[in-house]
Amino acid sequence: MTDVGPVLVVTIKDDPTADLVIVELHDRGVPVVRLDSGDFPHALSVAATITSDGVEGSITTPSRTADLSKVRSLYYRRPSGFAFPHLDEQDARFAVTQARYGLGGIMASLPGCLYVNHPHRIGDAEFKPSGLAAAAAAGFLIPPTLVTSDPDAARAFIKRHGLAIYKPLSAPLYRVDGISCTVEVADVTADEIDDAVAGTAHLFQQRVDKVADFRVTVIGDRIFPVRIDCDLLDWRTDYSKLTYSVATLPPGITEALHAYLAHFGLVFGAFDFAVDRQGRWWFLECNPSGQWYWLEPETGLPMLTAMADLLERKTG
Repeated sequence: MTDVGPVLVVTIKDDPTADLVIVELHDRGVPVVRLDSGDFPHALSVAATITSDGVEGSITTPSRTADLSKVRSLYYRRPSGFAFPHLDEQDARFAVTQARYGLGGIMASLPGCLYVNHPHRIGDAEFKPSGLAAAAAAGFLIPPTLVTSDPDAARAFIKRHGLAIYKPLSAPLYRVDGISCTVEVADVTADEIDDAVAGTAHLFQQRVDKVADFRVTVIGDRIFPVRIDCDLLDWRTDYSKLTYSVATLPPGITEALHAYLAHFGLVFGAFDFAVDRQGRWWFLECNPSGQWYWLEPETGLPMLTAMADLLERKTG
């Protein structure tokens, strides 16, 4: 790693959080190369050699070229997918696979690069069952959880635990009347379970009788805990109803946060917790690519500075 190497920011064109990070890095005199892997190959090219000394070569956008051997850090946000609309279905499928394993493999193998986060580690951590298992191993409390395609098992779980919720194992977009929607977390009763459950995997969880939600953002070795108060089951469904306050972590949470991130090889994580009437913190999930900047204007926490420090690899 060189102190004068660029930061690569890999994301879509419309990413306000990445915009702010890039401005902060520019103001510090840190070179930045922004790219969207979905622009490959029409507006993004790569030429890399792999030797006993590692990966060498360059990646080029319409306005920048980065020396792959000198990249100091890579901020992996939300790139678009590879697309080859000019090819027929079979050729496009082949081209997408080659792009993913070719360009993707090079971007994942930069020597001396700090990844925030490494795309392969993001992929590992996005599996909700894996995240819940890792959280339990790290020392977090997790609500009783069932992953099933068996309607009878789902009904029995809900009856056993009383208040229960359904949440998607991933969050694909649905289009309803041409409008993009997400599948929301929702209460569920045993009477609502039918044979459609057998069609795929589903996640059911005992509902936490919460008094507040907490978003805890970890950026490198800095932790930013924020309490979120509202009357919503899922606070992400209506940000206008939320109020925020800077929080203090109870004993044991800091160690568990670091243990969880170490398990997946992450340096950034957006953790969600629900706290019940007894003051117990229940782990809900950790998003390895979660949003975070909107909390800074609400709380005054220096999160942008922390992210820029991490990507700059600033010490002291």
